[in-house]
Amino acid sequence: MPQKTPRKPGAAKPRAKSKPKPTDIAVDLDPSQRPGVPMETAPQPLAGARVPIASQHADVPVYKHAGRKQMPPVFGTAQPPRGLSGLLRRAAYAKPDHHPGHWVLLLLADRVDVWEHRVKRSLPWAAPSAVVLAAGLMWRARRA
Repeated sequence: MPQKTPRKPGAAKPRAKSKPKPTDIAVDLDPSQRPGVPMETAPQPLAGARVPIASQHADVPVYKHAGRKQMPPVFGTAQPPRGLSGLLRRAAYAKPDHHPGHWVLLLLADRVDVWEHRVKRSLPWAAPSAVVLAAGLMWRARRA
């Protein structure tokens, strides 16, 4: 059992904590008086965006795109589509997303993107190897 620490003579007794009164309710500040206000700004499209971002503000129109009522809330153009896979993605996004062709084109674009990456990664060693192989075959054909 824990022992009580003896008090020094003449020291005051500790007071019991008072219970909160019903009038001790926190009052929320006016939004303009809060620190860090405004914390959010209106969405702004990045330079080079193909489709403007839809907004809930009255002064910004809502855009329709490929059968959707408005753009999804998560929409960005940080990595624009490039190459053959980019062309396939653009073709896919031209179709409404409830058509199976939309999703088939997106899956095909993913596979093409992987092969584009593999070709790009192997180009530094594959191109010189192909030149050496072609030169060797031509040299051998002349000797024969």
